[in-house]
Amino acid sequence: MNRREVTFALGSVAAAGLFPWSRAHAASPDLVAAAEKEGKVVWYTTMIVDQSVRPLAEAFQKKYPKIAVEFTRAGSGDTALKIINEGQAGRVMGDVFDGTATFASVMPAGFVEPYRPESAAAYPDEFKSADGSWHALNFYYLTAAYNTDLVSADEAPKTYDDLLDEKWKGQLVWSVVPEPVAAPGFIGNMLLTKGKDAGTAYLDKLAAQGVTNMSSSQRTVLDRVIVGDFPIGLMVFNHHVEISKAQGAPIEWLRMEPLVSSASLLGLIKGGPNPNAGKLFIDWLLSEEGQRVLASTSYLPTRPGVDATIPTLLPTGPQHFDTTFMSPTIVADNLKDWIAILDEKFT
Repeated sequence: MNRREVTFALGSVAAAGLFPWSRAHAASPDLVAAAEKEGKVVWYTTMIVDQSVRPLAEAFQKKYPKIAVEFTRAGSGDTALKIINEGQAGRVMGDVFDGTATFASVMPAGFVEPYRPESAAAYPDEFKSADGSWHALNFYYLTAAYNTDLVSADEAPKTYDDLLDEKWKGQLVWSVVPEPVAAPGFIGNMLLTKGKDAGTAYLDKLAAQGVTNMSSSQRTVLDRVIVGDFPIGLMVFNHHVEISKAQGAPIEWLRMEPLVSSASLLGLIKGGPNPNAGKLFIDWLLSEEGQRVLASTSYLPTRPGVDATIPTLLPTGPQHFDTTFMSPTIVADNLKDWIAILDEKFT
């Protein structure tokens, strides 16, 4: 697999404005009526509740006041396990799910219901599956971040090789949750971009640096860097850094190329109790209206023509950066191997 196959600047078409603005989308009246009859939609999400989930739920409920949005927030792995356990027990409780690694587990287990919402017609093929099983809800870009009170801009590592400097031994921290947007994705990025042999050699050297493992979220890792427990965090979301900076935190993210690029995939749970409300919710989340609400929360929208509130977060922004896209296929084919390497070399 070459670099062209694994590198895909997901945000480029949206940020560059290469697609015309779409007209305001109106959902099918029949679908709306059926969804209102169900009265609610249950959303299993991996997004941060106060930052994005509540604003999205409130905006949807304002548009469709007869439909309540109930949500449960967890990581991709726990979300997938919840869906699979409920499905196998014959007690499906959720209607809609999202996540960076959720789909890779839920789809093979048979608990995804294909659905092609009308609003998805505006999306290029790269942002949706051919059969309607998933659609890209939002983008993520992950890189290193440093505490600006502890590390100067000149001293901060600029490349992955810079992380191997002796002065960073015992100074690095990352999340080891089993997802492509955590330590396994870092491992995959090195193997995909450097090649198996050079990538493995690099990982051996990084392991000797004594990276601290945290079995918590990337947000928690960033918070530990902000309070000064560690000078440098790996695999943190660049938009989380900007949010914290705006609140006065001493933090900055690095364009350590290629950044890991991922998308949160949105899907309909097979056998969900509120299938029509689930379809309407997906349709709205992917619409221009829904994506604008998402963008207003500093998440990075996927819909062409809807810009990010902070353009520098995108690879095509004022300060361009290269990315390695962790596509659903790449994740499904490699994530277990990357997790095994993490367990072998870093734990």
